Amino acid sequence: MYRFIESIKLLDGNFYRLKFHQKRMNICSELFYPNDDFIHLQSALTDSHPPQKGLFKCKVTFESKILKIEYLPYKKKEINSLRIVHTQIESHPYKKEDRTDFNAAFDMRGNYDDVLLVKNGLLTDTSICNIALFDGFSWQTPTKPLIYGVNRANLLEEGKIFEKDIKLSDLQNYSAIRLFNALIEFGEIELNISNIHF
Repeated sequence: MYRFIESIKLLDGNFYRLKFHQKRMNICSELFYPNDDFIHLQSALTDSHPPQKGLFKCKVTFESKILKIEYLPYKKKEINSLRIVHTQIESHPYKKEDRTDFNAAFDMRGNYDDVLLVKNGLLTDTSICNIALFDGFSWQTPTKPLIYGVNRANLLEEGKIFEKDIKLSDLQNYSAIRLFNALIEFGEIELNISNIHF
């Protein structure tokens, strides 16, 4: 059986987007542990005595119950260029602890900072982030990413991004791409489309 993770942003004692992390954990529990009670994330985190100062990645490892909670000081990765890499990684509504497929894709980045993954001709994600592209009017995110991220879910709920099937051949119709995840806020990493390489 798989082990799963949630990576949660903790800034000065405040957890970000817990509602969306809880929802994703519930989906995982329904799929893999239908006879077990849901994990109550908020109470587990409160009991773990989280740090009250600084920015941390709270890594929760779980199966039918929480196995481990870790607090890791977080520093944002610099990403200024992407290389297009084709993949057949399966799309999941949860995060597996095993990142072998994503790491193998990342290793194909060459001299660039990260990869922009393409599956069946459609853009999906980078190795660690969901994406949104700007067409001059709105920010559009792939309808079927490889990982359904919590920040992505929040941005969709707030109407800040919109879902669309984005073909690799459509890249020329966009001017910019933003990368975001549970730890990286929308707008913190923005690249011109010219920084995407084949």
